[in-house]
Amino acid sequence: MKSDGGLEKIFSRKMLEIQQVFLRFFVKKSFQSLVIFHFKYLKLKRFGYELNLNLLLIACFVVSCSPFVAFADTISANPAAVNITPGTGELQRYIEKKLKIQNDHGIYIDGVWIADANDLFSGGIKHVDRLTTNSSLLLSMTADTEKLNLWKGGLFGVQFLQFNGQSTNKQAGSVQGYNSLPGPPPLNRFSLYELWYRQVLFNKKLLIRIGKVDPTCDFNNVVKPVPLQEDRQSIAAVTGLIYTPIFVNSSMIGVLPGYYNTAYGVTINFIPTKKWYLSLGAYDGHLAQGTQTGLTGPHFNGSYFYIGETGFAWLLGKNQLPGAIGLGAWHQTGLVQASPSVSEHDASGYYLFGSQRLWYKDPGCDNSGISAFYQYGTNNSHAMLMDEYMGAGLTAFGLVPRRADDSMGLGAAYAWLNQAIFARHEELMYQAYYQAKIINGVYVEPVLSYIPTPGASNKLNASWAGTLRAIILF
Repeated sequence: MKSDGGLEKIFSRKMLEIQQVFLRFFVKKSFQSLVIFHFKYLKLKRFGYELNLNLLLIACFVVSCSPFVAFADTISANPAAVNITPGTGELQRYIEKKLKIQNDHGIYIDGVWIADANDLFSGGIKHVDRLTTNSSLLLSMTADTEKLNLWKGGLFGVQFLQFNGQSTNKQAGSVQGYNSLPGPPPLNRFSLYELWYRQVLFNKKLLIRIGKVDPTCDFNNVVKPVPLQEDRQSIAAVTGLIYTPIFVNSSMIGVLPGYYNTAYGVTINFIPTKKWYLSLGAYDGHLAQGTQTGLTGPHFNGSYFYIGETGFAWLLGKNQLPGAIGLGAWHQTGLVQASPSVSEHDASGYYLFGSQRLWYKDPGCDNSGISAFYQYGTNNSHAMLMDEYMGAGLTAFGLVPRRADDSMGLGAAYAWLNQAIFARHEELMYQAYYQAKIINGVYVEPVLSYIPTPGASNKLNASWAGTLRAIILF
């Protein structure tokens, strides 16, 4: 019988092979794009492989695009953090076509691969690697009980995550995180990301999901804030920014489970109308103690995370500009310890977020225009990394001629730091990006980040960093 370490190595090798298959598949699929990855070295470790990209060159040869589409195809810069099913199902359709499968019987397979290279131009911690790389592969499968001829409204889901990265944020001195892919160590991990069952009741007005889940899909999700039933009342993807506060409000970092530390628990979504929702959740709260809940089983022994959120949506003015707002409150029980020197029991906080379409370039014709978003959060904790947070940004959709599915945007994230942990009072981040759709399911995103006040130390100079991210949905 093979040892656990041997099985983990096998899993890592298989995940690498899958990554290579995905890359070959999407490159072969269209002559419009050429994607070249040069790998410096690949080294297997006990809990996975370490993938270091010496060079990430993406050369794009794109033919003319139609200037008009029904809706822009803008996506989140980290679909794994905000979408229950992160991919497009393109790989499954390809397999079904090749194998001539006529009926999938409710089985749906999809996923996403995100890879980026980061260059710390200036500032940050001295004498560290200025170039860092990250790779995140998420494989997902769902099974519809109705299509399997079992019962109505049921859905099973399972996801596996392979992450290999470096201390990108730490080297820049960023406490909030200018790059959302790397989190706490270990930075090379293979994990059961999600395992859940969801039941839909009362004509899709009540949804209950139980198991190992990613609560950021349902709570504090500014990228797609309201689970509406009408597409015209939602903004395709509010922003493509890559910094962490877009996915986890900085005032909740360390307590709210999410990418890549999911947790066991239950989520209830109540959607009685097309413009209002209420969500409630209760989860394993051991993330607050520094436990890597994404790598462990459930712990139900006094440390819990509770959260509730409600949201509204509207259509504004004669051009029916979509807008939404969400408000939430949370409570953490048990030990809270973000730093070895500071701890407490129990903490609470509240947050709000929203988005508003400001302008349509061609109302009724396409989705091109400008949208805005905003965020706020605060807590009463004396042991968490940050006490208060606010952020905002703008996104432009389809404004570049003949690039209807591209978007660009900028954002700012400002956090008040815990003075019991940090010498600096606050951390401010600015970020700008351009997200280019190469072919269906393939996006490239260059990003520029500026951190004038890195929170790790008051002796650090301002940090400038560039990121080139590739996102492949399948």
